[in-house]
Amino acid sequence: MDRLKNKVAIVTGAGQGIGRGIALRLAEESCFVVVSDIDEANAQKVADEIKQSGKKSIAIKCDVSKKMEVDNLIDKTVENFGALDILVNNAGIFPYKPFLEMAEEDWDKVLSVNLKSVFLSSQAAAKIMKEGSKIVDISSIASLVAFPQLAHYCASKGGMNGFVRALAVELAPKKINVNAIAPGAINTPGAGQSSDEGIKKQTISMIPLGRIGEPEDIANAVLFLASDEASYITGQILTVDGGWTIK
Repeated sequence: MDRLKNKVAIVTGAGQGIGRGIALRLAEESCFVVVSDIDEANAQKVADEIKQSGKKSIAIKCDVSKKMEVDNLIDKTVENFGALDILVNNAGIFPYKPFLEMAEEDWDKVLSVNLKSVFLSSQAAAKIMKEGSKIVDISSIASLVAFPQLAHYCASKGGMNGFVRALAVELAPKKINVNAIAPGAINTPGAGQSSDEGIKKQTISMIPLGRIGEPEDIANAVLFLASDEASYITGQILTVDGGWTIK
């Protein structure tokens, strides 16, 4: 425990699901966690949950697709904790829409929330991060395999993977590691809303390990990439999917 003692982390989209799991896991390792979400009430609930365990946390509302709000997120983090060591770009949306019915606005919104946001937050963070800091982005197996009615989402996550590799090269001289995790099927509120038992069984049949993943599975991978144990790893996409994409 305490692998991240006194480190300062921002987790975007941390009001529920995978982001919440990541925030709680980092806090367990004595990291100071900034819980960021567009839903301020949910963010505050997670921050309060962390504080109840005796760890330090604050909640900051942020629309990650807007530069002014992202800059405020970074500034408030430094004001409260004096530094930023770990940035976890987790915020994302995946509204299902058939490609031939997809409006320009649908495309733009997904690309803004899922990809533009990573550019904005990574740039603002990298300007103030010191040597040894870590950026971890939450991609998806949708960057590697196709899913119907998610052309915009697949494109955004594929773009994220390319961005991770390019940014890793540019930030290497500053000794800032940049990596991504590509989750498979994870048991979250967002995923659960569109999954009945039949669909869940069909999904599980695609997974060699025979189960849906939990937010903790992704959180543990984030913990590793955010720790000093991963100091020689950069520009990589770590797939955490129970084996879905190896078949």
